Amino acid sequence: MQKLRKKFPVLNQCIYANTAATGLLNEDLMEWRQGHDLDYLIGGSEMKMNGFLHMPEIKRTVGKFFSCRPENVALVPNFSLGINLLLEGLSKNKNILLVNNDYPSLNWPFETRNFKRTYVDADENLEENIRGQLRKGGFDVLALSLVQWLNGLQINMEFLKDLKKEFPDLVIIADGTQYCGTQPFDFEASGIDILGASAYKWLLAGYGNGFFLVKDTIKDHFELNGIGNGSVDNDASKRNNIGFCKHLEPGHLDSLNFGSLEFAIKFLDEIGLDNIQSQVKKLSHRALTVFNELNLLEDKIVNREQHSTIFNIRGGDELFHKLTKENIVASPRGGGIRLSFHFYNTVEEVDKIAALLKQWT
Repeated sequence: MQKLRKKFPVLNQCIYANTAATGLLNEDLMEWRQGHDLDYLIGGSEMKMNGFLHMPEIKRTVGKFFSCRPENVALVPNFSLGINLLLEGLSKNKNILLVNNDYPSLNWPFETRNFKRTYVDADENLEENIRGQLRKGGFDVLALSLVQWLNGLQINMEFLKDLKKEFPDLVIIADGTQYCGTQPFDFEASGIDILGASAYKWLLAGYGNGFFLVKDTIKDHFELNGIGNGSVDNDASKRNNIGFCKHLEPGHLDSLNFGSLEFAIKFLDEIGLDNIQSQVKKLSHRALTVFNELNLLEDKIVNREQHSTIFNIRGGDELFHKLTKENIVASPRGGGIRLSFHFYNTVEEVDKIAALLKQWT
């Protein structure tokens, strides 16, 4: 991992603990993007047409990476647009189970469409909170983030598989934006029916690209209405025979942004998701230990059996500004300070942050 750090120049300037806000751009992807735009400069429409024709290959790359058939992959500019298009096709009489204080782009689209909603708390008993509500009956959809954006609380993936077995008719919709790119993930083997994600965080693909993965078994639950020239790949004869995922792609797909997604996925694939998972687990364990020793974490995080590499520590504006002066990049979130670590971070960086916090708190 030390050699990989050289590909991220920002790491020479600071301790970057802010991937939960924005993943870093690496030099290889920057060079690819420059080459892409040079080709566009001298190739014009012909180059862009070749880019459009390459989209099926990008879907195959995404599908292979996450174990999903290419025809069940939709390319979207970001999670927020994708979920709004999706929910336009969901009957408003559905009963939805959500998580309190989950990411606004997940909860708000359900709320503004006035679905009947019930909420559970994201605490140390999140899984049992969910199961308990579902056993009361009457729920059609569970929608949640796999990793909570404010404090990094991560749902147990085996729990979701068991939940789907217990409630086979329940549609499980997941936001993987704070999860995808941190560990191996087999969509087909998971309990999730629909997974959407923006790719500018842990997948390190830059802005303007994301995806949705869909299982065949839940397509009949939706009547999607999104449509445009992109839905038919410029062939008007396909208008009455649009596949599920093409309803989520009504407009053109940008070859720069989705080419960046393809490049980033191949980059992570070369590193190996097992290797990435090993590193982030090491960072998570170290951060959990040192921040807990300083009494900076909520009990609901400390009492969990597993955790992501996102941590919200106790502290206000004064502490945040002190961290900033020490060239530690983080984000104020939810009344605390959110620190997040990816494979390009080191245990030594976590320890340095902890040593400073020990002085100040």
